[in-house]
Order: sequence, then structure tokens, then C-alpha cells
Amino acid sequence: MGHYILRRLLLMIPTLWAIITINFFIVQIAPGGPVDQALANLSGRKTSGTIERITGSGGASEIATQKPVTAAGAKENTSLYRGARGLDPQVVAAITRRFGFDKPLLVRYWEMVKRYVLFDFGDSLFRGRSVVGLIVERMPVSISLGLWSTLIIYLVSVPLGIRKAVKHGSKFDVWTSTTMLIGSSIPSFLFAIVMIIFLAGGSYLKLFPLRGLVSNNFASLSLVGKVLDYFWHIALPTAASVIGGFAGLAVLTKNSFLEEINKQYVMTARAKGLTENRILRRHVFRNAMLLVISGFPAALIGILFTGAALIEPIFSLEGLGLLGLESTLQRDYPVMFGTLYMFTLLGLILTLVGDLTYTIVDPRIDFETRQA
Repeated sequence: MGHYILRRLLLMIPTLWAIITINFFIVQIAPGGPVDQALANLSGRKTSGTIERITGSGGASEIATQKPVTAAGAKENTSLYRGARGLDPQVVAAITRRFGFDKPLLVRYWEMVKRYVLFDFGDSLFRGRSVVGLIVERMPVSISLGLWSTLIIYLVSVPLGIRKAVKHGSKFDVWTSTTMLIGSSIPSFLFAIVMIIFLAGGSYLKLFPLRGLVSNNFASLSLVGKVLDYFWHIALPTAASVIGGFAGLAVLTKNSFLEEINKQYVMTARAKGLTENRILRRHVFRNAMLLVISGFPAALIGILFTGAALIEPIFSLEGLGLLGLESTLQRDYPVMFGTLYMFTLLGLILTLVGDLTYTIVDPRIDFETRQA
């Protein structure tokens, strides 16, 4: 098992490298980068011959005097950046150096790769903080939402799928399938908006908070009050995340159990006089749950990405999803690549954990004899 784990860990290195490389070059050649954003902001704040420069790494604000711009100078600025129209070329050059875009593309790429090997993601271009600090601060929110959503989906879908397999073709099987089909057809973001309108003070009831993971007075609450306040805030985001997740796992569980129930060893167990509950618990469950467990990492990763991309911005949850969205709109490349790197690494680790869980459910599986 140790050799298998080592091979999988080593395979993570080229996987991470390939994903980061592809995204780096795609994003770098796209228009509207951080220099464009900064120049556009400066053009909007231009007043009476002075331009406010981007704050330097030392934190001191520098003011640059605007020089008269000739027609030739304006043409030169326009050829560099669309947002640089009417700006002093020295200001444009200073901002370009500030963001590191005065270096060739390949030089910036290799510098990023060397830093990422040491988990040094640099500093945010617009927030004045380290990317690692931002990720560490926001990650608990995303993980909390993802874990609760996945746990609820599994706690509901697995017993439901087993029951549907036992009652295959009955009225219970039909109406639960219909209900899950309706739920899976509702987009999570639409369901979140509907809950905000009806339950979070949008137009009707105000039973749940509209934003945030805890209240402003969270620190002054008792331990029981903190727990209740946390679940009060996480209820609607979790409900929006799980609305479409029951159908797939319940159907997978049902089909897995149906396939095992019809096998010869189950018929033999019945012939020996074993009860149905004993057959399900002692014989069918271990074999049927292999496919269900294999889907756990994919389910968690899917919920993490869905919650991060859709649910967190809707409920104003300060997680990695909202951070990534804001960074994308600002073209804050270090934060964008840092969150992508952490999501990819987390996904690879969860996939490995899912494979190792096979051996817990069925010790007969031996990964040592397989190729990674």
C-alpha cells in the first residue's frame, strides 16, 4: 500500500504542473489584465493634472504629476494598453513594473512555477495581503459548506437508495424517483434565490439571515449560542447546495444493490435461511457500497466547486468561491492561480482518499498489484 500511495503522490506533481501551465498561458494572453484594470482606474481618478498611482509594496501612496500628452504620446499609450489613453508613458511603465509585466512571458511563468513548488503564491495585486493568508482565511467557509452538503446527501441518498432497491417497482420507488427528478432539475442558484425571496426577508418571511456565516455578535455568544448561530446561517446555503445532489447518488446506490441482490451468492444465502436484513448487512452492503464510496471524492469536489462558484456569492459567504470571483473580475492573477492550485490539489488528494477507502470497505482489494 505504501508504494501505491507514493506513486499516486508523485503523479500529482505533473498533474498540478499541467493544469497550472495551461491556465497560466490562457489567462496571460487574454485581454483585460491587471495592468489594464489599474490604468482604467487611474484614468477614472484623473484630476487637475495629478494621477494617483497604485500603492507600492511599502504601503506609501505615490503621486505622479501628469505631463501634457502630445498626439504621438497618446498614440504610443493606446498601442500599449487601451486603458492608458491620456496617461503619461512613465506612469504606464511604472504600473507595468509594479505588477511584474515588464518581464517576458516565459520568465514570469518559470518564476511562478518555482514559487509554487514552495507554496509561495505571492501577494494579491489589489488587496495588499499574501495569497496564502487570503486562502487560509477563506478555506474553512468553503470546506464547511462542502462537507455539510456532502454529508447530508450521503445520509439521505444511501438509505433511500437501499430502500428503493428493496422496494423496486413499488409506489414508494416511483414517487421518490419523481420527487428526486424534480429536485435535480432545479438549478442550485435558482433555488437559492427562491429561498432568499421567501425565507430570508426578500419579499415574505425573514426566518434566516441573508448573508455571512455568523452574526456580528458571534464572539459574545455562549457555546450553545455560537453553534445555533452557525447552523442558522449555514442552513439556506446548504439546502441550496444539496437540492440537486440526491438523485444521482440514490439511483447509483439502488442500481448497485439491485445488481448484487440478483447474484448467486445472495440466492445461496437465502437458501440457507438467512433473513433479508442479515443478507443486506453482511453480504450485499460491502460489495454494493464500493461504487458509492468511489463517487465520494467526485461528489465532494463537485459540491465544493458548485458551492464556491454559485452559492457563496449569492449568500455573500467569505469563501474561496467569492474570493475567486472577485479576483477574476479584478484580474488579480496571484489570487486566481492560488485558489486554482489549492482546489486542484484538494481534488487530487480526495481522489486518493477515495481509492484508499476501498480497502476499508473490502480488505480483499489490493492496490499494490495495480499500476497507479
